[in-house]
Amino acid sequence: MKFKYLFLIPVLMFVLASCQDETDVQRTETFVTITYPKNMDNLNIKSEKLVFKNLGTGEDIEMPIAQSYRLPKGLYNCSYKADVTYQVTTEGSESNPENGQAGDHNTEGPETVTLNGKLSGKLESFEVKSDDLLKLNIETFLFTDKDDFIFEEIFFTGTLRPSGSQYYGDSYFKIYNNTDHVLYADGLAICESKFKSTLYFNYKPDIRKDTFTIWALYVIPGSGKDHPVQPGESLLICDTGIDHRNANPNSLDFSKADFEWYDVSTKPAHMDIDSPTVPNLDKWYCYTLSFWVLHNRGFCSYALARIPIDKETYLKDYYYTYEYTMFLPSGTFPMQQSAYKMPNAWIVDGVNCSVEAARDWDILPPTVDAGWTHCGTIDHDKTRYFKSVRRKVAGFENGRCILQDTNNSTDDFNTECVPSEIEIQGSSKDAQGTKATTLTWDGVLPKK
Repeated sequence: MKFKYLFLIPVLMFVLASCQDETDVQRTETFVTITYPKNMDNLNIKSEKLVFKNLGTGEDIEMPIAQSYRLPKGLYNCSYKADVTYQVTTEGSESNPENGQAGDHNTEGPETVTLNGKLSGKLESFEVKSDDLLKLNIETFLFTDKDDFIFEEIFFTGTLRPSGSQYYGDSYFKIYNNTDHVLYADGLAICESKFKSTLYFNYKPDIRKDTFTIWALYVIPGSGKDHPVQPGESLLICDTGIDHRNANPNSLDFSKADFEWYDVSTKPAHMDIDSPTVPNLDKWYCYTLSFWVLHNRGFCSYALARIPIDKETYLKDYYYTYEYTMFLPSGTFPMQQSAYKMPNAWIVDGVNCSVEAARDWDILPPTVDAGWTHCGTIDHDKTRYFKSVRRKVAGFENGRCILQDTNNSTDDFNTECVPSEIEIQGSSKDAQGTKATTLTWDGVLPKK
């Protein structure tokens, strides 16, 4: 039997502590409908969780499923997660001629297999008013293992000089082989979103469910098997592959990094540096006429992708134009812009980044990342420097570190960590030059 019907779940939230009497709190009877993915036979929910977040108070309240409650008015986010089993039926396959008689074309019958999976869905920034009835729907998505690289760490905040001024050029990504077999990094693409998590418009056409809008795209070169990465190992991909300590004693030495991104600048006053010791990524596209730096306040999303077509075809067929309306005190302005798009089906891992005080939305959809991570809590947070986001350790297997990957960056990443390269190199972790002395697996769990 296929689960094609909807489950109606009444939801109520208790009033937060307040000096007001309960009778003064306006409430709305609220119903949440959970829509499950189609074509999942014999769906069985092993565990599930429904959480509302009051954006006005910051309070997270986990609510029991299938109970009737009333929701106080306010602005909310809502998330749903479930561990499930489901069945798929494989098609019959032709038997191996070596195992049968010549001319034998019998086929094996279809086989039903039970699989484990995770469902996730969410609603963002919906307002609960004092209406008589509010009906909400959460569409859920099935997450599956892409069996490819994942982001281990993103260091976008950068370092400071001893004077306290910001230093540019020492940001980096670490990508990790979380599987139990060799992966080849050849052809792996790194993308940065064009949209910002702190500024939302009603973009048309709305292609977010299927496509990621990007303005920077760099690809690891290679013919297919030039860059093997063993299980439990990672690649360091940096902005500029030089010893930055020559310009800033608080920075890092990237002269032995695995790759750097390099841009041929058309701005004489802003030229990039091409390291003689670190190979370049293949630049497919970038918006800037000088050189690309990661958004150092963390307002962009990032993705790793496997692009199944060549560069020329991609640049020709995946450029699109979108429209939106900008509302300002001085008037209403229709806008039109263009960017490249990356099909979500090509994305093997993605991470949303933002800061809570300014966050409007998640740029990557729940099918790629059902959460978000951060360094700093407010815009222009002066405490964000010398910090990165690092993926949590899930466990160890025969000495190999296994990182947590649930396609939810809120759950999967430790925030505001001492970057791994600062730990490894024993370099500065603040503008005063305080040296790092502790090694960790993920910014929290110490290495013994």
